[in-house]
Amino acid sequence: MNFEVFVTCAVTGAGDTVGRSPHVPVTPQQIAAAAVEAAKAGAAIAHIHVRDPRTGKAARDPVLYREVVDRIRSSGVDMVLNLTAGMGGDLYIGPGERPLPPAPETDLVGPLARLVHVEELLPEICTLDCGSMNFGDGNYVMTNTPEQLRTGARRIRELGVKPELEVFDTGHLWFVERLVAEGLIEDPPLVQLCLGIPWGAPADLATMLAMVQRLPKNAIWSSFAIGRMQMPWVAAAALLGGHVRVGLEDNLWLERGVPATNGQLVERAIGILSRMGYRILGPADVREKLRLAKRW
Repeated sequence: MNFEVFVTCAVTGAGDTVGRSPHVPVTPQQIAAAAVEAAKAGAAIAHIHVRDPRTGKAARDPVLYREVVDRIRSSGVDMVLNLTAGMGGDLYIGPGERPLPPAPETDLVGPLARLVHVEELLPEICTLDCGSMNFGDGNYVMTNTPEQLRTGARRIRELGVKPELEVFDTGHLWFVERLVAEGLIEDPPLVQLCLGIPWGAPADLATMLAMVQRLPKNAIWSSFAIGRMQMPWVAAAALLGGHVRVGLEDNLWLERGVPATNGQLVERAIGILSRMGYRILGPADVREKLRLAKRW
């Protein structure tokens, strides 16, 4: 068992959650403030998406990322930055018997275009979604082909950024093994097990245990589950030797009817872990554990 755990806070995500909670950050100023709040509450890593400040919808504008990162780096609060590189793989099939052309919501770009903000800002970590999947009901497919993923992995390695390998189902873990075997991922591999998202791996302990047992032997891994399973998953991941992720990307509620802030979710997760006897790792510990070079 691993009794030293780091906490990641995913502060906003890309989902259509802005109208469901007053605490979901939208503007670069709000997103940066949420990351700082999470770090002060004990999160070592802030996982960052950006949103269009006018609409609240998911965005991938490097200008927005730069403002968020500049605000965090000038805050005086130390944290490890993990920027998403998942945007740009959104395929919305046309309705009914007319799947083509794709629906207007589609946002598909090449693997290098997904990394423009990573190249410019050089965070310590960025994500790499390790497969495609039907994402919820409707006609949305999260699209990541093997060729795209290999190209992205090569470029991330060239940049000296640590990829967080996002695994939404068991086949994605199989591909993680291939990336490692092909020398595209430096040791130690960092894996995020993402459970409970329809229609990927369900958030149940049997599935989680099976996925943990398929991880590369030297992998450092974290996990989260969405919605009401977020806090139970804090305990489950720690008991199986992993690290944890919480935040408003994955769950909006502190308890029934009470909207959470990112800081409150981090505080609750750390309370659970502390009562279980775990030591909470800070940013410096995480950099040492993951072999990260501090960029600022």
